[in-house]
Amino acid sequence: MIDGDDDKTRGGGGPTPVRPERLRGPVEFVGRAAELAQLRRLVGAPPCLILLEGEPGIGKSRLVAELLTGLPGHHVVGECDDVPEPFPLGVLLDAIRGSADRLGAVSPVAGALAPLLPELADVLPVAPPPLIDPAAERHRLIRAVAAVLAALSPATLLLEDLHWADPATCEFLAYLATHPVNGLAVVLTARTAAPGGGTPIHDALARTPPWSVTRVSLAPLDADDVRRLAARTLRLDDPPQQLTATLLDRTAGIPFVVEEVLRTLAERGGDPLADDSVPFVLRDVLLWRLRPLDEGTREVLGAAAVLGMAPDQRVLASALSLDRVTVGSALTAAHRAGLLHDGGDGLRFRHDLARQVVYDLVPRPNREWLHLRVARVLEQELPRPVAQLAHHYRLAGSGADFVRNAEAAADLATERGDDATAASFLLQTMDVAELPRPVRVRLAAKLGRSAIDGLSQAEAIPVLERLLADRRLPPGARGELGLVLGRMLRQQGEALRGYTEIERAVPYLRAPRRKAPALAVLAAPDTVVGRHVDDHLARCTEAESAATASGDPAAHLAARIARASLLLELGDPAAWSIITELRASAELADRPREHARACLNWAQGALHAGHPEQAETLLAAGRALVDETGYERLTALVEATELSLSRAAGRFDGLAERLIRLVTTAERMPVTLLDARAELATVLALTAVSCDDVEIAERALRQVVADARRVGAIWPLVQALTALARLTLTDRPDEAVRHAADALSLVRGKGILAWAAEAVLVLAEAAVAAGEPARAADAVAELEAGIVGRDAPLALAALHRCRELVPA
Repeated sequence: MIDGDDDKTRGGGGPTPVRPERLRGPVEFVGRAAELAQLRRLVGAPPCLILLEGEPGIGKSRLVAELLTGLPGHHVVGECDDVPEPFPLGVLLDAIRGSADRLGAVSPVAGALAPLLPELADVLPVAPPPLIDPAAERHRLIRAVAAVLAALSPATLLLEDLHWADPATCEFLAYLATHPVNGLAVVLTARTAAPGGGTPIHDALARTPPWSVTRVSLAPLDADDVRRLAARTLRLDDPPQQLTATLLDRTAGIPFVVEEVLRTLAERGGDPLADDSVPFVLRDVLLWRLRPLDEGTREVLGAAAVLGMAPDQRVLASALSLDRVTVGSALTAAHRAGLLHDGGDGLRFRHDLARQVVYDLVPRPNREWLHLRVARVLEQELPRPVAQLAHHYRLAGSGADFVRNAEAAADLATERGDDATAASFLLQTMDVAELPRPVRVRLAAKLGRSAIDGLSQAEAIPVLERLLADRRLPPGARGELGLVLGRMLRQQGEALRGYTEIERAVPYLRAPRRKAPALAVLAAPDTVVGRHVDDHLARCTEAESAATASGDPAAHLAARIARASLLLELGDPAAWSIITELRASAELADRPREHARACLNWAQGALHAGHPEQAETLLAAGRALVDETGYERLTALVEATELSLSRAAGRFDGLAERLIRLVTTAERMPVTLLDARAELATVLALTAVSCDDVEIAERALRQVVADARRVGAIWPLVQALTALARLTLTDRPDEAVRHAADALSLVRGKGILAWAAEAVLVLAEAAVAAGEPARAADAVAELEAGIVGRDAPLALAALHRCRELVPA
């Protein structure tokens, strides 16, 4: 039963007042005139994408309902569920399914939706053959949904409660933000993100250009709006100011709560200014409405709150061992009491806030029992709703059943290419204290593989660190988990920590096919301080040996890509023949994500060496592959490489602004962003013309130096130190020498002297300016010896200038 004293709600004492006549219908729409006008203006000029945000009960749904009233054209509507089954793009597919009668000829790519929408098989093109790469397959689905929406346009796509959206849907909406469909207006509603942590939809849209999304935030109602609402609801010509102030104080201006309180006041009758007349919180309103209901009805309503916003009468009846007629009568009584409303597809709670209050009124032991009963009923369904089962078993306190279903939900999500959803389920299992170690290790390995390309790295990293701290961890698990942790740390920008974790993991990796890619990562010289190029060469050779032993084409490909990248940084001309061979191979063509990543890495290596033409060609190929596969993780890398190429070519117009936009809007690749910040600071230094400009550039460079030292990232560190040396050379030559010498020392430790060419040139210029050119002779000779015979045009040009200043 629902807990609470029936007769002791706030204001419940004394005789029952005479009720006024019932309300004439829904509370009238009040306020939001500016927001409604803005929405109508935007939706009237598609394409557009609008994110309507606000706290629960703030009136998002009410506002979009008002927007759609009288809006011309077709409306495609979907609503996210709070406990969705792992089915990528589910809310969009449901919305499309409901608009099938308007679907005409569509692009052939829409055939990718045929297996997911069998009921539309007669109007969709034939399904294309599946792709090997899951990311490419997912991107094709995204393009297919966009194609169907284009066929339905002109239209308005309304998706509600996006804070519950699956990651694939969020990825689609981010794609739609930058690839708008002509004639399509997109309106999304979501709760405001909590401070310090966003939802997947907020994270996805944060990675889009600022101009691509219009954000409309709803604030609580003000005093004037509350007064108008009170006047219309209570039929008062001029509500007293005291009533308005009390309502604002006790409802915080949340429209849903204001409406519910006013409804209750209208139904109670009496003096609305009486001390005990205005309910204090929504809980008091609902307790007052629960008061006339019998215990059996309350029990059904409490179970309905456990089940969800739109409770299934069949499941309720089975869980409570009641007949359907009894359950239906109880829900009808709750409807008459104003606790439920008819949503068109059955009775449902008026708002999640109301459902939560009813849920909280059920004593905890009863709630746990109800969750368990609901789960037992859902176990009989086919296919098993594993996400809902995990949800109910978790709240029932049944750890083993929760883990079993959460793992099944994660496996299903992984099978459907939704790594982020898989990671979210697996993360929850890590909180189960009684989880046996072998099970925890197995789930953690799955978590690691899902979180690498998912959205849960920050949460997964401490879980993996705790497991690796356990000395009883089996060797094989230590290798797998250590490799995953290292990769995550690197992707989070922790260059040295990630590299070190992978080094520790390699000896425990038994399978050559797993060891080869790990060693290939360790072969990259441009990411970490404290490792000499000889170490990288040794790791590269080991990776090739492991790949040969494995017989795995993917392992062989990883080793060959690493070899080409390493030789490129070394200025070895053999790199280009390997790159040509790989780019012509079927192995790389069949893996577009790896192909894109390789092209972008090689483009950066070409820039480091001083080959802008080859870098341009590789960048163009990488950009095309990223666009083709929709692998948004590499978008920041594409733009960063483009900007680096612009700087190398001396195209400075607008460059600083583009770099600032990249640094402030991209979030997914911290190492790339550190490189971009180094590029930005360098551009600021190169283009500084006033005292203020110099100060800004110097401050930015010092911050990059500090951050790069902290994470152990060598390339941005050397770049920033060299730029700092150049910036301070005229006014503070001693400081410039110190920065240049620091850069040279780091490069000396790496063993790729070409990286220090500009720093050595600063040393030579400083020595000449001081009248002591011989002071730079050793550094210039060291540079010359380090790059002799190398394919490094940039370094050779710097050496030529050095020799003009400091002859041999």
